[in-house]
Amino acid sequence: MVTSAEELISLRHKLHQHPELSGNERETAQLFYQKLKALNPDELYFNLGGFGIAAVFSASETGPTILFRTELDALPIEETLDISYRSKVKGVSHKCGHDGHMAIIYGLAQDIAAKRPSRGRVILLFQPAEETGEGARAIVADDQYPALSPDYCFALHNLPGHPMGEVMVRSGAFTCASRGMVIKLTGYTAHAAYPETGNSPALVLAELLQTFPKIASSIDKDELLMTTTVHATMGEPALGIAPADAILMVNLRSETNEGMELLVKSAEQLVKSTAASCSIEYDIDWTEIFDANFNEEECVNQIVKAAEKTGHNVKWLDEPFRWAEDFGAISASAKGAMFAFGAGEDNPQIHNSDYDFPDQLIDKGKSIFFEIYKNKLL
Repeated sequence: MVTSAEELISLRHKLHQHPELSGNERETAQLFYQKLKALNPDELYFNLGGFGIAAVFSASETGPTILFRTELDALPIEETLDISYRSKVKGVSHKCGHDGHMAIIYGLAQDIAAKRPSRGRVILLFQPAEETGEGARAIVADDQYPALSPDYCFALHNLPGHPMGEVMVRSGAFTCASRGMVIKLTGYTAHAAYPETGNSPALVLAELLQTFPKIASSIDKDELLMTTTVHATMGEPALGIAPADAILMVNLRSETNEGMELLVKSAEQLVKSTAASCSIEYDIDWTEIFDANFNEEECVNQIVKAAEKTGHNVKWLDEPFRWAEDFGAISASAKGAMFAFGAGEDNPQIHNSDYDFPDQLIDKGKSIFFEIYKNKLL
């Protein structure tokens, strides 16, 4: 039996009350494993790339394999809304709308179970660890992924500040590649009265703080390239000690993965040469790595056709969004496209403590995805 709109809203509220952080989505995954199992899919995968779940509905007639993805994880943000279904987990809440995305894809699974494909296969993927950029890459690297092997893949992300239900698309670059660079500088301490007897990283840190913002403009590539310094610290708050250690954290961002490679190369060379000039040791860690999302024109046209058929306004974008989304790792393995879904012009932005996914988007998002499914597999 197909879930009603009210039941999907109730499911979303339950998910909102019980959020789990990236890589720890055990209970959320177990919930959906049981719910999807009850739909009698032809295949059901679990522990994909961590706590990922995938339900597959197949037809006897050959045809394409289409994947629809949602995310399982929440954010380390304290809930501030006074709502009946507020988060029961201190310091953790669904402030990116993944609770709503899950309700959309589960509702889609219900609809597909009631009207199974007449050709090909459809995959409903519940992916862990999107917020850290680790989940999609882990899914694709999982030994079970070749058995899924989608031909097409689709995803959405709600986006406040835009009219409710507006579908925002573009072909080519859609969301940026992003990664965090953590630079650790190491010299050795000295008495503050005799700093020359030590080797402070202060000059290296100062030079990097001034030079990092200039890296992007030095690269000859026609796309958005950004470096944003997000954190810096040095030594201890002790006036008698010339410090030995410093940490600098920088976010790198680009429209394409090729652009990111150039940024990474320039950033690493800058640190190497600057540290060497003062005989300071250094170490670089890369974290929160997101691939760029590239939208195939064929898949974008499918989204637009489905959006118009279901009564949604379509807005064509002139440039990619600067934010990152790890769906790029999945869409790199198949033809794919993602769209941004207007979540209301007056709704607080995602990752704000007072944000909440609008329930009316659940049925709207489900209808667009089901239309794509009908066009491809029915």
